[in-house]
Amino acid sequence: MKKITILFVTFIIILSCVSQENNNINENNESTFKFSTWITANIDKSDEDYKKEFRSYLEAGIDEILINTLTDPILLERLAILAKNEGLKVHAWIMAMNRPDDTIALKNPEWYAVSKEGKSCFDTRPYVDYYQWLCPNREESRNHILGLVEGLSKVEGIESVHLDYIRYSDVYLPIGLLPKYNLVQETELPEYDFCYCDVCVSKFEDIHNKNPLDSKNTSIDMEWKNFRLNSIRNIVNDAYTIVSQNEKKLTAAVFPYPEMADHMVRQRWDKWTIDEVYPMIYHGFYNEELNWIGYATKQGVDDVQDNMIINTGLYLPDFNSADELKQAIILAKENGAQGVAFYEGPGLTEDFKKVIIEVKQELN
Repeated sequence: MKKITILFVTFIIILSCVSQENNNINENNESTFKFSTWITANIDKSDEDYKKEFRSYLEAGIDEILINTLTDPILLERLAILAKNEGLKVHAWIMAMNRPDDTIALKNPEWYAVSKEGKSCFDTRPYVDYYQWLCPNREESRNHILGLVEGLSKVEGIESVHLDYIRYSDVYLPIGLLPKYNLVQETELPEYDFCYCDVCVSKFEDIHNKNPLDSKNTSIDMEWKNFRLNSIRNIVNDAYTIVSQNEKKLTAAVFPYPEMADHMVRQRWDKWTIDEVYPMIYHGFYNEELNWIGYATKQGVDDVQDNMIINTGLYLPDFNSADELKQAIILAKENGAQGVAFYEGPGLTEDFKKVIIEVKQELN
């Protein structure tokens, strides 16, 4: 009996090891640790040129592309077919709350987010001219964004609608970017604090019987903070319902980890209903070392507790060598990411491509 017990325990241990080893392989014998890249489409580029570009990504070990077609579903469909024929999966990348040069939105000035100073993003853009943020609570602006999401989700052949700028404007810029704008941000500044439009203030008053503009210090008003976190969450959850109806996934590019995203851009992505997130762990933006990539990845993984897949976003200009990029990929994998994404495709040098192939073989 003792021998049988020992044999049974040994069998279970072996089975467990095999299961763990196979945990990185999906049912199609493909690596579940995926390699992706963001790219921006050019409507004037020929099909032949796109075929060459997509083939070069595949040959470099890239599995998926997240492609920005400026919400053009016809261009997306065209490129999805070409990419799939080359063996790549396709995600429809959309700038969500920030809608630069959106011709429909620009006809409706009231749709835009309003700062604590009372200035609208319609004509007073924070930081840069392409920061043209819409209000997340006004019915018309919400419906416009969700309508764009729905249009993309109906395109055949894509894996997901991929939300970007699904947040408010930066309350705080990454510390590494402050010198570029000659800024010091040691507290919340009213010109970067959104949204105080009539709709947002009225909705908040209906719930909490107080006006945030009467607050002596809105930065410590937790109800006002949560109202805005929930405003973004509600759009994400509505988008999830829409894309699910069209049998697509919902993914998003987000700030490095939930607590940091909460503090910097009113984005608490661990509370969302979503399939996958791509935290933009751009260490150079924050004057951090390579090991911070592992730290930030693990923080997000621990926060979501298997409720969503995390793919670590890496900013290629931050890397001084292919060896550094390799270290970053390994750090992401060791700390629980199920993939990495590179910003962006044209920045993949030959050395970077070689190291991606090398590390992909090692991980598999």
